[in-house]
Amino acid sequence: MILLATFRMALRALRRNKLRTLLTMLGIIIGVGAVIAMVAIGNGAKAQVEAQIASMGQNVILVLSGNVTRGGFSMGFGSASSLTRDDYEAIRREVQGVAGISPEVRSFAQVASGNQNLNTQVLGVGEDYIDIRAWPLARGVNFTENEVRNAGKVALIGRTTATTLLGEGDPVGQIVRIKSAPFLIVGELASKGMSMMGSDQDDIILVPYTSAMVRLSSATTFRSFSVQAADAALVGSVQEQIVELLRQRHRIGPGRDDDFIVRTQQEISQMATATSRIMTVLLGAIAGVSLLVGGIGIMNIMLVSVTERTREIGLRMAVGARGRDILLQFLIESFTLSVAGGLIGIGLGIGGARALSANFGWTTLVSPHSIMLAFAFSAAIGVFFGFYPARKAARLDPIEALRYE
Repeated sequence: MILLATFRMALRALRRNKLRTLLTMLGIIIGVGAVIAMVAIGNGAKAQVEAQIASMGQNVILVLSGNVTRGGFSMGFGSASSLTRDDYEAIRREVQGVAGISPEVRSFAQVASGNQNLNTQVLGVGEDYIDIRAWPLARGVNFTENEVRNAGKVALIGRTTATTLLGEGDPVGQIVRIKSAPFLIVGELASKGMSMMGSDQDDIILVPYTSAMVRLSSATTFRSFSVQAADAALVGSVQEQIVELLRQRHRIGPGRDDDFIVRTQQEISQMATATSRIMTVLLGAIAGVSLLVGGIGIMNIMLVSVTERTREIGLRMAVGARGRDILLQFLIESFTLSVAGGLIGIGLGIGGARALSANFGWTTLVSPHSIMLAFAFSAAIGVFFGFYPARKAARLDPIEALRYE
């Protein structure tokens, strides 16, 4: 009963000056709202990256051609051109636990159909590629192992490329010319949308890697292989076998650097999400500063309130109120300010995150964890920054307080 009466008294004191109460809460409202919205943006970016990594397929291992160093400078991934067709066949034949493997010959080429033409990405791959990448077909069929072996002039087309060249109809069975070579469209890839780098994944044509090497480019080596392990438990074993096999085939002695790079999907995911994770922490920390500013505002107003209500405090003590009653009253006032501000800020943060998503197309993800953390932090700020003014009020001398003008 005493606590309830103290709470009611604190609410009456806050209602006495509504504008000042609202302005005091404003720092907490903005702080909590900013924390929730910024963390939602960071979480959304992280979720988007993870979704893009997942779209690569399951249990995928990337084998990348390495780099060479010239004049003390690293020329970067792909500069070594170290992966050959014999390497591809050796991995396919000798590594245990491989469910599928596909090389990649990547290029951009002019593609035409009728009076329409565009420059798009043409990717030379094996027959296992769409299974490894979990990329289903919307129409038609995949090219076969025999068509890959014989450098068949067949292709799978992405939705964007098909619409640009052939309109909205069924592209299967139609002919497109890639660098003046006619290719038969045997299948249309299901739409995948934008990649995490902002490029359109559907603006693509897949052809057998043999066709890409023989008919479209003079490439004799591969930039990368996509390998799929038969099971998640076998990913580490397959990775080790590939490294050992390629070092042996490339005659790389002990202590010498590899001329290739092998990365698992998990490693790629960890590297890709590291940046977004750091961004989330930084955005949350920057927004959290406004919570501290709001807490300082609460302390300032509560100190002013103690000064303005010195006679009131003296009267309460004169009629029997103890120091802890005064302490509790002012703590409840500051706690109520921060909690009310926190609740309004939660609504503002969730609404702000949804508005950003709707108006700017940003992926946002509001997590219950960030809501609870922001609310708990705002409540703790109310107690922390309200304690000093409350303690000051509780220690006032009743006689001196009654004399205060």
